[in-house]
Amino acid sequence: MAEKPPTTPRPDSGPYPETIAAIATATGRGGIGVIRISGGGLLDFAWTLSGKQLRARTATLVDFRAADGSSIDSGLLIYFPAPYSFTGEDVLELQGHGGAVVMQMLLARCLDLGARLAEPGEFTRRAYHNGKLDLAQAEAVIDLIDAATTTAARSAVRSLQGEFSNEVNVLLEQLIELRALVEATLDFPEEEVDFLEAADAYGRLERLQQSLARVFDRAHQGRLLQSGLHVVLAGQPNVGKSSLLNRLAGDDLAIVTSVAGTTRDVVRSTLQIEGIPLHIIDTAGLHATEDEIEKIGMERTWREIERADVVVLLADARSGIGTAERVILDQLPAHLRRITVFNKIDLAGHQAECHDEAGGLAISLSAKYGEGIELLRQQLLKIAGWHPAEDVFIARERHLRALADTRKHIETALARLPELELFAEELRLAQAALASITGKFGADDLLGEIFGRFCIGK
Repeated sequence: MAEKPPTTPRPDSGPYPETIAAIATATGRGGIGVIRISGGGLLDFAWTLSGKQLRARTATLVDFRAADGSSIDSGLLIYFPAPYSFTGEDVLELQGHGGAVVMQMLLARCLDLGARLAEPGEFTRRAYHNGKLDLAQAEAVIDLIDAATTTAARSAVRSLQGEFSNEVNVLLEQLIELRALVEATLDFPEEEVDFLEAADAYGRLERLQQSLARVFDRAHQGRLLQSGLHVVLAGQPNVGKSSLLNRLAGDDLAIVTSVAGTTRDVVRSTLQIEGIPLHIIDTAGLHATEDEIEKIGMERTWREIERADVVVLLADARSGIGTAERVILDQLPAHLRRITVFNKIDLAGHQAECHDEAGGLAISLSAKYGEGIELLRQQLLKIAGWHPAEDVFIARERHLRALADTRKHIETALARLPELELFAEELRLAQAALASITGKFGADDLLGEIFGRFCIGK
């Protein structure tokens, strides 16, 4: 066995004195399984585990040894010294065979050597606290893992690489510069300087508003890529909801018969249109009934409608909107966007078209033959607010709220001029809202909520 390497020092201070370990690959069988370890002084850890000296960022073939010297598994061991690692600490990556039992045996050995099991998201949280990622980049890690479309994945990579953060930081610099000028004027009131004119306060804020609007638009598009649009198909029994779901999904997901009430529970499907995830929910027909099962199905329908972004109300093109449809319309939440679809134009002798209907948009189509389906797809994208763009970055609801709060404080600041004290306070609030995106001013409870949603080992 090779001579034991010199002991590497453990960090004397910092928020993370402990060594953590976790399985970083998915549960189950696989060709390769990975265990990640992060902490301080990990060359000693690696020596005890493998009996091998390691070179930085070089894969070394080793036997992973149990306490009695027997081999648990053989594989690759890679050492990433601090601060040149994902977490900014010493990191070991153990690549072994991907069986569930052998991975658990190897993890248990790491815990016996003094590591503890990592909490969800703890590796990424350490990367954030050690300055390897800001908060928006850290969130992009899980967004990349959860990406449901290729467009969402590409946008998450942009955020992970810092595009979103860079845009936010440019806005922050402009705010900070303007705040510095305001504070200087407040500190030296005897200076006969016309602040509003000399600092171009109005012009600066207007340009800032324009830049903020562009960032908000890109972030909104990214939010759509991340969460998608939840669409509920509602209407009387046998108007073609299940046929429309199948046509949109391109598969026979729901049973279609001429018997009214075939669908008694919600049927879900996720598809994508131009990269936007579309969560389509087919529901039980809404009508008066004494059937207990149908009643339960309709209760679930109304619960889905309450959570929806858009409701597509189907009606038969031959009969149009009748009393039953008006009863449904009257019960829809006032804020809910809707599209009225007149289905079965193949039986009514009508053409596929998009037209205005009292209270909203209407589309005539045939779910059976696919006529007018593309009209519906495009209108759903329009309602979502999507427009094609190449430079979208992934964003979350909290990012949009922060940008909206920033915009509100800037608008209020403009209204406060020339009252410099109030103007300065609104700029401070705008800066705090904007800085919360990257985590420069982040509360501990917010960090706990964000990283707690990560998987263990990330």
